[in-house]
Amino acid sequence: MTAGPLVVLVGPMGVGKSTVGVLVAHRLGCAYRDTDDDIVAEQGRTIADIFVDEGEPVFRAIEKSAVHKALAEHKGVLALGGGSILDADTRALLAGHRVVYLSMDVEEAVQRTGLNAARPLLAVNPRRQWRELMEARRHLYTEVARAVVPTDGRTPEEVAQAVLDALELKEA
Repeated sequence: MTAGPLVVLVGPMGVGKSTVGVLVAHRLGCAYRDTDDDIVAEQGRTIADIFVDEGEPVFRAIEKSAVHKALAEHKGVLALGGGSILDADTRALLAGHRVVYLSMDVEEAVQRTGLNAARPLLAVNPRRQWRELMEARRHLYTEVARAVVPTDGRTPEEVAQAVLDALELKEA
């Protein structure tokens, strides 16, 4: 096991990484960190604004830097942005960490996010784009994950418990 976070959460936008991450951190008695929050704080603008103003390649470079920094610094529960696993260097860095892929199907995504929130990658035909994103990313989430925890039809508390159980971690 490499040094770094106790738990790293990955998965698509809207799956509940932030909500579940806060609950898991509370149960483990440690800090929670979200790389999307780090990016917004560092850049002084929303992720959607970075996408619009600079484009996806610039955002992905910023994201890669934020993820690598957080993996090196943070010792608690860390949530990564949905597309962070697209980078091969990031996937390699995740090896040896306790990574959990929070999964959900498109119908659950529709219920949770309405697929109409400020999601720059889902601007046109959100259902189809979400499916296409998942087809492109699902195998990458699975590749980096030590465990896969389905979130469909579960409360955040149930998902948090499933994360702890999957990693065999005990509450503080």
